[in-house]
Amino acid sequence: MKNFVEIMDTTLRDGEQTQNVSFTPEEKLHIAKLLLGKLNVPRIEVSSARVSEGEKNSVKLITKWAKKNNMRDKVEVLGFVDGGKSIDWIREAGGRVLNLLTKGSLKHLKGQLGKTPKQHFQDIAKVIQYAHSHRFVVNVYMEDWSNGYRDSRDYSYDMTQFLIEAGARRIMLPDTLGVMVPREVYEALCDLTERFPNAHFDFHPHNDYGLGTANVLEAIRGGAKGVHATVNCLGERTGNAALEQIVPGIHDHLKKKTGVKEKYLYLISHVVETFSGKRVAANAPIVGEDVFTQTAGIHADGDKKGGLYENPLKPDRFGRTRQYALGKLAGKASLEQNLKRLGMELSPENFNKVLQKIIELGDQKKIVTPEELPFIISDVLDLPEEKAVRIKQVSILSGKGIAPVCTMSIEYKGNVSKVTGSGDGGYDAFMTALRAWAKKNHIDLPTLKDYEVRIPPGGKTSALVECKITWDYRLMGKQKDFMFSDLTTRGLNPDQTMAAVEATEKMLNILLGKTKP
Repeated sequence: MKNFVEIMDTTLRDGEQTQNVSFTPEEKLHIAKLLLGKLNVPRIEVSSARVSEGEKNSVKLITKWAKKNNMRDKVEVLGFVDGGKSIDWIREAGGRVLNLLTKGSLKHLKGQLGKTPKQHFQDIAKVIQYAHSHRFVVNVYMEDWSNGYRDSRDYSYDMTQFLIEAGARRIMLPDTLGVMVPREVYEALCDLTERFPNAHFDFHPHNDYGLGTANVLEAIRGGAKGVHATVNCLGERTGNAALEQIVPGIHDHLKKKTGVKEKYLYLISHVVETFSGKRVAANAPIVGEDVFTQTAGIHADGDKKGGLYENPLKPDRFGRTRQYALGKLAGKASLEQNLKRLGMELSPENFNKVLQKIIELGDQKKIVTPEELPFIISDVLDLPEEKAVRIKQVSILSGKGIAPVCTMSIEYKGNVSKVTGSGDGGYDAFMTALRAWAKKNHIDLPTLKDYEVRIPPGGKTSALVECKITWDYRLMGKQKDFMFSDLTTRGLNPDQTMAAVEATEKMLNILLGKTKP
């Protein structure tokens, strides 16, 4: 255990304090199952006690599932110094681990509670005794510990000693306002672990200065046995520390074990992104859309010649693949890498024509995805357009007080079918019709994962609209048939819905036709 760091994920408690984030009970259960069942995170904090009946139902769902899977001791709930009311609430919800919130600085103690340390300690002791009488595990947060350690160190020491004697399993040290720098964190943990060698200290970071991950690593170096994180760095203000960042950091830089399975970090990130509605930045470490994409041609060339521009963060560690961007900075090696993956070869003359076209599109701020490269090649080389599927005609009727209806004609294998569908919007009606056609033709469509529309700033009403759709093939069980587990296609049209239709037609032709990788 000396080489093991215990991670506690608090996405479902502290992460839900992100502005405008609220998970449903079913979403909380799904995230909890992934964190404990897939990622193998040692502990999760799922709620604050006494918030609402709906929140109690969320905890009940999670603890019921956890109990069936012998994981109930891994589920923790934040409680308060309230004479035992929080404990009763947690008991009714099926929990048995209390994370007790106490005042870790004299400033907070006097300013919020107006009590002396002795009075506060007496109140805490009663709650811990009551919790132990119900066979609870008790961990204790020393809220605002970072400022308390700076400004009222004797109080910090006295409280730590008191909590150890009171039987706290873990003493949790929050940098509540995110004010510490890595050096301070390291020195403070060295001090505490030397003074209290038998105590289990957890470090709870906040990311106000962007130092969350660095502070976590320094806390561990200083002797912390546990650290806290949230998926996608969710949390109040700038969030906590990102689970997907600290896990590889601990593994690579500290050579310690966490038990967390890295290959599921990308999955949990995108599930939380969907449920929270908070977008992950394209350049976010590990889970961002662009972080395993080489853009400069010289980097692609270096990879070709022996992985010269790779670091230990290999994409396959996280269930991802290396990509090579196609744009104005793309060189010969970038195009070669993409053609190789597609299993395509071009003559030197045609290769140069295609490369020049990609550079021209980049100058126009247009993006070429690897999946769309076959379409670019057909256009540049003036090849006869071969489509397995043609959407020949689409008519969508919608308006105020009218349920959108789509009628379309689609050609496949020489047969033209006419299908209709209705939905909540124009594109939804189109997809309903398309699914009906696909069912008749025994075709499994991929799941729509993401849908983005971009309208040029300052553009007129006639401006071209770009629709970018990301499709998830993983649910189809066809990963071996395709190079991409996620497939992105784009459509360009003055009409927003028709741009989406064009993007969908491209997906169908990659799925079924000549342009399939």
